[in-house]
Amino acid sequence: MLKTESLSHQYSGTQRFQFPDINCKASETLLVLGNSGVGKSTLLHILAGILQPKDGHVYINDQSLYALPGHQRDLFRGKNIGLIFQKPHFVSSLNAEENLMLAQKMAGQTVDKSSSDKILEQLNIQNRAQALTNEMSQGELQRLSIARALINQPQLILADEPTSALDDKHCIEVIKLLEEHSIAVNASLIVVTHDNRLKQLFDNRIELH
Repeated sequence: MLKTESLSHQYSGTQRFQFPDINCKASETLLVLGNSGVGKSTLLHILAGILQPKDGHVYINDQSLYALPGHQRDLFRGKNIGLIFQKPHFVSSLNAEENLMLAQKMAGQTVDKSSSDKILEQLNIQNRAQALTNEMSQGELQRLSIARALINQPQLILADEPTSALDDKHCIEVIKLLEEHSIAVNASLIVVTHDNRLKQLFDNRIELH
């Protein structure tokens, strides 16, 4: 569960971003919609524990995210927050399965090959487990990015512009995948985007201006 209170942020010499409060329970989904320059990326980085807000609080399962010291916050992020970026980055010298096991190790979790095999199968890319990431298609990389976000069974999944480069058919498929698998691990799902096509796919949404 994610809850925020009175979040705001301001970069030096720029406009102050004031964000609406968020309350997203386990297995709930939320769309954060807005054009460029309204603070979408700033909000996502704050929710992810990457950027400390100027004011306000972020709680994940009642844990105040920014009350944690830096190293503890990094470990907490690895265990509890799954991040899906618009352009995912992987370790190119590792294969798909090894990239998932690296995510487990970085979060301080037990490296478990069976769990990575299972999630690759759920996302229909088990036949690419031994492939290097530079040998995978864009669609396969997107599914691998979702797998990496889910591998540690996070409490919160944050997706940054996951559909911006996709046609309508694949746009719907990716959102359905995210929703299905966030429900499967009982996680809150927040999608941050400027893609107006997603309005029809989410009952809960906020728009930044």
